[in-house]
Amino acid sequence: MFSAQQSCWFVRKVICWRAAASIAWAVLLLPPTTAAFIILSRFSILHPFQWISECLSLLTSASAIFSFILLGGVIIIVGFLNLEYYTVIPNIACSKIALLGQLLHPRQFLSSLVHCIMGIIVAWCCAVTIGGRYETLGYPCVESDGSPEMCLNEYHLVLLLAGAFVGFSHSLLGVIHNMNYVSFHTVQRYKYLRFKGSLPLVVKCSATQALYSVRNYIVIYFFLGYIPKTWMCKTLNLHLNSSLHSLDTIAGLLDLCLIYHLWISATFLLFTWYITLVLFRIFVTEVYSFPVQSSFTEDSHQCLPKVITEKQPMILKFLALQDLALLSQHAPLRRSEVFSLSQPGGHPHNWNAISKECLSLLSDLTQRLIVYHDTVATNGRAKPLSTGSERKTSSDTSVSGDDPFTPKSTPLMKTPASVFTRSVVGGPQSPLTAPFTPDLDSPFASPALRRLTAPVGQCSPWHDTVQSPHIMRRGPKLWSTSTDSHVNGSPQLSPASVPSPKQEVSKPSLLAQFLQNRKEQVKNFLAKRVLIMYLFNKLPEASSQALFADSQAHIWALEGLSYLVQASFSEDRFGVVQTTLPSILSSMLVLQEAVDRHFKLPHASSKPVRSSGTMGDCHYKTLRFALRATLKTAIYRITTTFGDHLSTVQMSAEHRKRLQQFLEYKE
Repeated sequence: MFSAQQSCWFVRKVICWRAAASIAWAVLLLPPTTAAFIILSRFSILHPFQWISECLSLLTSASAIFSFILLGGVIIIVGFLNLEYYTVIPNIACSKIALLGQLLHPRQFLSSLVHCIMGIIVAWCCAVTIGGRYETLGYPCVESDGSPEMCLNEYHLVLLLAGAFVGFSHSLLGVIHNMNYVSFHTVQRYKYLRFKGSLPLVVKCSATQALYSVRNYIVIYFFLGYIPKTWMCKTLNLHLNSSLHSLDTIAGLLDLCLIYHLWISATFLLFTWYITLVLFRIFVTEVYSFPVQSSFTEDSHQCLPKVITEKQPMILKFLALQDLALLSQHAPLRRSEVFSLSQPGGHPHNWNAISKECLSLLSDLTQRLIVYHDTVATNGRAKPLSTGSERKTSSDTSVSGDDPFTPKSTPLMKTPASVFTRSVVGGPQSPLTAPFTPDLDSPFASPALRRLTAPVGQCSPWHDTVQSPHIMRRGPKLWSTSTDSHVNGSPQLSPASVPSPKQEVSKPSLLAQFLQNRKEQVKNFLAKRVLIMYLFNKLPEASSQALFADSQAHIWALEGLSYLVQASFSEDRFGVVQTTLPSILSSMLVLQEAVDRHFKLPHASSKPVRSSGTMGDCHYKTLRFALRATLKTAIYRITTTFGDHLSTVQMSAEHRKRLQQFLEYKE
């Protein structure tokens, strides 16, 4: 593992410059966007020549130049927020209470406050640009007794508050729709073509969201508009003009000209922000070509075999896997470097590092699928345990435990406990985390389920006990593991037959029993409340999406491995790939069975409808379907290339039987 300075070179030299380029283009697009806003805001079909002359004079005025400067500063801040909050793995809330926790997070509160301030700045620029009754906050008026005074311009106040409301709602919708999620497109296109293709969607989403935001804002201002109006009058020592209609009434809000200006201003605000977001997505996901090997030792941490093993930043790992998938298909010269041997020594270090990391990714996803399915099958409760039966394995591994490319397994199938532990204690920096199923922090989680997350040997369900044979009938054969002694032919000892020293069970104190009883009573009471259960109940569709949230990395790993194995049939002169072919086939077959088992669940087989009303990227909702198709295609790619030669590959009987289905095109 490399130091933090070495692992951050990509952020400093690539990501920051790409973000700066996207911000620069957003600022350059600001003048034509502002010109379009001026034309639409001062639209007058009865006086076309006066309309055009006013627009031209306004574009060259000092107020317009000052507005450009302020809007450019807002665009720069939006670009920095995109760089700060972006992620390649979406944060999917698996329950209503989890989503509420994201919305109420202090960091999100700070982001919403910044968006409100930026919305006010943009609204002020719009008010100055529109002019007329929106231009200033106060204007001179005359009291009933004839004395001059300053009155509050409510039209200007309404426009400023509308900008704050649109910015706040945009911040909340960004969390709900995962707008900070950056996905990678399957088809590689030039940046200009991607921007041109997404421009109609930006216009549509901006106008639609602005319309809904203005509707909600008008309703809120009708009921609560007197609060900011009274506060502004007291703070700035302004007065209300009683001769004009107040805007927090039905007659005042049914002003079509006011509604139009509110909508066009909100559309302009959202359009400029969405353009900045789209440009950031396009630039940051651009393909980056990593060198496979370097002649200089100080540059070795920038080579693909080293970069692909990095955990942070995740954008570096994703771009490395994307480069691996592309070079495995379209770059024969770079493929030859992957198959090459080191000098001196003659070791395939490049292939070993790449294949080991890809197999590790596939193994991690397989374990998460096993844990998720077992949890769903038992309705979130721990399985019943039995002490009189012996744990049996249904298939033997084809590769010995010394193979560095085979994921190492424990004798007594302790994988679920370890995965539960990783999913709970792993922080947000963990790149591959299991979804929040089951919710161990929920007040309705059973104590038996929490024991699954305890360290093995202390309160693990596999400690001094074995699983019931009734539960074993539900387990797939290919997922079982075997010990080294079982592979070598010696009988496997049951953990129940191993003598263990007797431990005295300490009786809990009366105070502990009293607190435990009260805790159970509170849990039972809350479980009967409909609102509480609505907030804490898991969303099956969201849980399945969270399980495959990072599957884009697994898709590229499958494509890279399968294409490299296919190319090795004619390009691998040293046979470095054939040594790990059994491990690759075994990992793919085990994962394929796990994915098929997951798709038998009702919520996993229904394909979600793509939402076209927001700028949130919904690509993560269909990742599980893309993974299933990619996995099956990868196995077929290998079987069609090697054909009958795979009969000499060492693997278990179960794996060979399943591989035969692919050889006969029956899958």
